[in-house]
Amino acid sequence: MSFSRRRFLGAAATSLAFTAFSARAQDEAVQAETYLNEVEGYGPLVPDPKGLLDLPAGFRYQVISQAGETMSDGFLVPGKADGMGCFPVDADRVLLVRNHELSVNDIHNGAFGLSERLVDRIDRAKVWDFHNSQRPLPGGTTTQLYNLKTRQTERQHLSLAGTLVNCAGGVTPWGAWLTCEETTLERGLEVGKDHGWVFEVPAAHVGLVQPVALKGLGRFKHEAACIDPSTGVVYLTEDVADGLFYRFLPNDRRDLAAGGRLQALGLVDAPEGGDTRNQEEKTFPIGSAKAVRWIDLDGVDNPYDDLRRRGHAKGAAVFCRGEGVFFGQGELYFACTAGGAAGSGQIFRYAPSPAEGQVGEKDQPGKLQLFVESQNDRVLDYADNLVVAPWGHVIVCEDRYSDTLRNHLRGVTPQGKVYTLGRNVFTGNSEFAGACFSPDGGTMFVNVQNPGITLAITGPWASVRA
Repeated sequence: MSFSRRRFLGAAATSLAFTAFSARAQDEAVQAETYLNEVEGYGPLVPDPKGLLDLPAGFRYQVISQAGETMSDGFLVPGKADGMGCFPVDADRVLLVRNHELSVNDIHNGAFGLSERLVDRIDRAKVWDFHNSQRPLPGGTTTQLYNLKTRQTERQHLSLAGTLVNCAGGVTPWGAWLTCEETTLERGLEVGKDHGWVFEVPAAHVGLVQPVALKGLGRFKHEAACIDPSTGVVYLTEDVADGLFYRFLPNDRRDLAAGGRLQALGLVDAPEGGDTRNQEEKTFPIGSAKAVRWIDLDGVDNPYDDLRRRGHAKGAAVFCRGEGVFFGQGELYFACTAGGAAGSGQIFRYAPSPAEGQVGEKDQPGKLQLFVESQNDRVLDYADNLVVAPWGHVIVCEDRYSDTLRNHLRGVTPQGKVYTLGRNVFTGNSEFAGACFSPDGGTMFVNVQNPGITLAITGPWASVRA
């Protein structure tokens, strides 16, 4: 199954939609109605007799990994699977690099088992940091080799150890996963090092990588990252209620450890610092696009955890809990989980300047569009991880869970309309995370954080009705 033609058509539709949204920016009443309306998508969900995941007719899922399983290296699959990237190996096989959002106290949910009975097996020289009790910190990543043809997992192993709260991340053009720490825990009573960094995990590496904090990308509560393959610019989200949206201009686009410039997004029409949250005042109409400027930041190692406040003082725009970010065809999308007047979430779209990060950028600035703002949590609630599907739609993992609303996988069309792709019916507070697609577009992988499973979903993807 190939979506190369659909990818092209989807990208064209997206570009047309961007123009159409800008033209209709003043007609907010029409837009609000548009964003509230759902479209058919793949049709109604069919209740799952196993009580795990409801999907439309014709779709099926398979659990391909579960927390607590013994991996090929003898360690256990950790819990709280979150962001994830998919990488091709050959015609049949892919590698999945998967985050585990484990905090200091999640010692019994990590790779070493109850009472950390397996901890002596790890190479301590490849552990980033330790608790002051000298036990390795439980966060990090695992890597899974999966065969699309046989639908079997061939290998799993621990690939990064000793980090904390590895939330989302992003794939690189050179086949690595950027895994992001969503914490700024300081060295002291609990841990030996400061946290709040991005680490690189080459997908093809077997075993533990030697952890290197990419300090030029800043120290803050990182959520996710994506790279524009045409420029090498890295874009980063920050998961706090008054966060910034960042970009990193690398000195060497294939070696992020070589440093570069970290900047924050500001709005040309709000030089004192714009507020995109639309909560106290609606300053960013749905569908409108605004020219941006980029503000240099200093002291990005941020020992006082005040980088965003220093950015605000320089005129950087405020975003409400930036989460998933993904680079599509010439533009990127990112979610602000609690943004909007209803507090149910926003999705922004950014079109880079033709001279992004270079001389001449001010004459042709990039454009930021408020693509979706949820006004009804039954349509879209707490957009978190997201991915651009091969057919050009944005697939969104919802974060907030309740016994009434559950969690859903949603699709968003280039016109900003929403459809439902899946519903988590597992009993317990859980969320979808890490949605990504196989290179052929035939399989979507996604994690359910509790009970800690990774799913492979297949079905008639080309039949979407939007």
